[in-house]
Amino acid sequence: MNLLPVIIDIFTYGILAYSIILLLCYIFIGIYSIGEVNNYLHKNSFTDYRILAASTQAPSISILAPAYNEGANIIENVRSLLSIHYNNLEVIIINDGSKDDSLEKLIKGYDLYKVGFFVNQQIPTKNVRGVYKSHNHIYRKLIVVDKDNGGKADALNVGVNIAKNDYIVCIDVDCILEQDALLKLTKPFLEHPHHRVIATGGVIRIANGCEIEGGRLINVNLPKQFLPRVQTLEYIRAFLLARMAWSRLNGLLLISGAFGAFDKEIVIKCGGYNHNTVGEDMELVVRMRRYMKELNLPYKVAFIPDPLCWTEAPETFKILGRQRNRWTRGTIETLRLHKVMFFNPRYGLLGMISYPYWFFFEFLAPIVEFVGMAGFLVLGILGLINWIFFVTLLGFIFSFGFLYSIFAILMEVLTYHQYKRQKDILNLMLTALLEPLIFHPFVVWSAIKGNIDLLRKKNSWGEMTRKGFTTKKS
Repeated sequence: MNLLPVIIDIFTYGILAYSIILLLCYIFIGIYSIGEVNNYLHKNSFTDYRILAASTQAPSISILAPAYNEGANIIENVRSLLSIHYNNLEVIIINDGSKDDSLEKLIKGYDLYKVGFFVNQQIPTKNVRGVYKSHNHIYRKLIVVDKDNGGKADALNVGVNIAKNDYIVCIDVDCILEQDALLKLTKPFLEHPHHRVIATGGVIRIANGCEIEGGRLINVNLPKQFLPRVQTLEYIRAFLLARMAWSRLNGLLLISGAFGAFDKEIVIKCGGYNHNTVGEDMELVVRMRRYMKELNLPYKVAFIPDPLCWTEAPETFKILGRQRNRWTRGTIETLRLHKVMFFNPRYGLLGMISYPYWFFFEFLAPIVEFVGMAGFLVLGILGLINWIFFVTLLGFIFSFGFLYSIFAILMEVLTYHQYKRQKDILNLMLTALLEPLIFHPFVVWSAIKGNIDLLRKKNSWGEMTRKGFTTKKS
């Protein structure tokens, strides 16, 4: 009996079934996100954030911003954080043993001096070299911590130990925040009296090509370069559709490390950030959810569709590859650390839907796609391809991906409409056509390399060189 046709059929129909299920998930996510976005916009139309901004009863916030070799943007970025209008706020910059002039620039730019400061080691961390405050009363909210290099997770844990406020907002120091970002981010903590909100997140947007003045975003432009532009489209899809749908289900497993707010008490009880993974942001959210579920405590992880934070995206394939490699390793490490939840009814929706989705369609998707392409090449060499069927299927997949991106662009236009020029919208649509041909194959290959590096026990973060923001000139 010739088993080759049977093996080929199993392979072909297996890939087809997987693809159909994945496409159905995308359709559900897209449709389900509409209700959550509309509900948020309706509720938000009645909110006066000026009252919350000036209130002494507003949640007290400590912003934690780890910095490693961020000298290119450090002064501008800290100025952005200090310009946020919020009453109960402290800004903690953690210099994680930078090898550049980051600390020197901060000391000079903000007139800092070293102070005696007791660090309560609730979470074990690397050595703290010193704590700095400013002579200038204008910068009274600013605290700069200098420590031995230990990675982002360790730096954040130092910030948690030093923070005096009830909630911590963890942010990448290279980000630019909207002026009302904290007000909108903390609002969910006040809205759910019967459920403890343990974390909230908001939309991250790409700042490449935008104009920054005095640490503030003053002009939104669509990036001119292809890589940042395609990441702009990718972020719109991920944040405005996927995370809104998961938030509505209360099944969200990830709050972006670039900008998220957390209940400090729960963070400490869970042991802080795990420095044994490069995906510390996702791992902490999953661990916090496990903690609440195992104690049978009602809770929620919230997400809001407001564009709150603008970050610099990689502009080269080299840096982008390192980023996506690291994201892949972080995802796998998190899934492995919390594998007890996999189809475990004890964890409810978290164990029966959220975890399996991430396992099958975030972790396995690049592997399935790569294996499918390799199998296609082998079958092509053997002359076993049904070309009519293949071209039809390829056209369908390509069309679906393009229409899904167009739907995401439409949602952006109908909601926050950050890119107001018709030319920008057309460029985004053109980018959606080019994405599957250039960007997506590279991302899949980077994910495969991430899997390989994880098997080789490579756990480095990877150098992320920053170009710096476009600053408006007087």
